[in-house]
Amino acid sequence: MTKKSTEVAQKIRAEVGKVIVGQEETLDLLLVGLFSGGHMLLEDVPGVGKTVLAKALAASIGSKFTRIQCTPDLLPSDVVGTTVFNQKSGEFEFREGPLFSQLVLADEINRAIPRTQSALLEAMAEGQITSDGVSRRLDRPFFVIATQNPIESHGTFPLPEAQLDRFLMRISLGYPTHEEERTIFRLSRQEASRTAMEAVVTPEDVIEVQDEVRLVHMNQEVEDYLIQLIRKTRNWEGVALGVSPRGLIALGAAAQALAVIRGRDYVLPDDIKYLAPKVLAHRLVLDSSMRMKQKTAHDVLEEILNDASVPVEDDAAQAAAR
Repeated sequence: MTKKSTEVAQKIRAEVGKVIVGQEETLDLLLVGLFSGGHMLLEDVPGVGKTVLAKALAASIGSKFTRIQCTPDLLPSDVVGTTVFNQKSGEFEFREGPLFSQLVLADEINRAIPRTQSALLEAMAEGQITSDGVSRRLDRPFFVIATQNPIESHGTFPLPEAQLDRFLMRISLGYPTHEEERTIFRLSRQEASRTAMEAVVTPEDVIEVQDEVRLVHMNQEVEDYLIQLIRKTRNWEGVALGVSPRGLIALGAAAQALAVIRGRDYVLPDDIKYLAPKVLAHRLVLDSSMRMKQKTAHDVLEEILNDASVPVEDDAAQAAAR
């Protein structure tokens, strides 16, 4: 791994920090998603900065950015694109929809009807869009940030498990602290703060980091720990549906990206332990006994993490060095 990958992360952090107060952990998790080729679901109440964060990230990497405001009347063709007849040329031609971008913000995704939600599946999973039998590749890096309001249920369509499984992580921003809120209030009155964002890296830099993330070393002991966690979710009491192999691959890729952000070319068990609740919680389906006990997927994962045998970090680092 080159120093450039870590420098790219640092530059993005610094630039986004000009308009986003606090949220350092959230930004790092977004970078994990971006660098690992995953997609993110931000679940939080309105007004905490989800849209501003997505716009700031897009501006910092100089990528094409589109925002899709999801509503019940939004059709699949509205996001994918449609074929129209050009009277001048006498031919049918395809007009690209907003998904043909690099960073896509799907705002309030749970307000879109299931047909429109499913239109995102192929783009997120395959990096391509098929319309009228023709598949069209999307430009790299392709990164979807979707938001949803967990409080309102009227007029919403809950994301099915197949759609949730396409997201690398489901995370929440939370409210700022007292001092962070003071800073936000003061920045809101400075017009310059809204236009100060500039590209500090290029999309090509991001693609280079994505390629390097795949080369980050993970020794067999750490692999075994990762697989052990996934397999435990399938047999744990109270879990109706455990994590699939897609979840295994997602957690491994996220751990590799986190290692790069932290300046390492090898994965440590702590990387997996830290990311497991964030990557796996939305992939678990609990049975009714857990809901009656008011236990959440995060509670179950904490139990699994405490039960699993963790390889010694020094051994993992030494094995990586060899």
